[in-house]
Amino acid sequence: MSLAKIISSFEESSFITYIAYFFIFNMCIIAIEVILDLVSAKKRRWKDSIANFSIFLINQVLEKTFVGSIGIIALTPFHWLTPFTILESWWTWVLAILVADFTYYWMHRIEHEHRILWGNHSVHHSSEDYNLTISFRLSIIEPMIEWIFLIPMILIGFSPFQAIISLVFVAQFQTWIHTERIGKLGWLDWIFNTPSVHRVHHGSNRKYLDKNYGGITMIWDHLFGTYQKEEEKVIYGLTKPINTNNPLTINFIEYKHIWEDVKRCRTFKDKIRIVFGNLIWKPKYFKEK
Repeated sequence: MSLAKIISSFEESSFITYIAYFFIFNMCIIAIEVILDLVSAKKRRWKDSIANFSIFLINQVLEKTFVGSIGIIALTPFHWLTPFTILESWWTWVLAILVADFTYYWMHRIEHEHRILWGNHSVHHSSEDYNLTISFRLSIIEPMIEWIFLIPMILIGFSPFQAIISLVFVAQFQTWIHTERIGKLGWLDWIFNTPSVHRVHHGSNRKYLDKNYGGITMIWDHLFGTYQKEEEKVIYGLTKPINTNNPLTINFIEYKHIWEDVKRCRTFKDKIRIVFGNLIWKPKYFKEK
């Protein structure tokens, strides 16, 4: 098929259809990996995987009720206010995905650097396994606030629909990279977010902490100094394991830890620092025992 026909087909079809196909593809490869692990008796924490599926189902129920509409509702006023408009076409969709990838990088990085947001994102990092079901292990609170990071995209002229769908595409792309069954991919690991690159991101090894934030590409990690290649065996999970497979506990345990630290703070200012400040809290904020 010629490039012109591909572009024509792209313009005639709804982009959301491609997202649906991508979702179905992702579900298929997850099912295939689970079957392969069962047949080969590959070591896997099956209770952990069941917890991941449970979290996925909770998120699907919430998305199909009210969570799925929060972003559109919240971003629409910004769309009304901005004087700029970017009309939908094949090339603006490509541009939107690139801008969404840049947006994702900073959203992801900020979620790692500020504790109240890490309370959400730590859900995804809390498993000590690494397989495709980890892509299901996402905070049930996160979708309610992530639309905030799309405001700049709306202000420069993208529609709420195009911004949200582009970010969803960036997120859907990352399903296949949550696996140990694919090794290093050479120069592709330098340019794109691949299984090797993302294994590093999920590592609790000191040299791997807070690295490789990119969604589709590693461009932004190279530009902002957060790229790290896979060099040593990855130790998955949090630096302090949560030791639970309860889906609700997985989602809210970090909030519990934050609250415990807030109660230990000496002043109101210290409480604010613990909640909204840098992820690494300092004992000097706490009352003496």
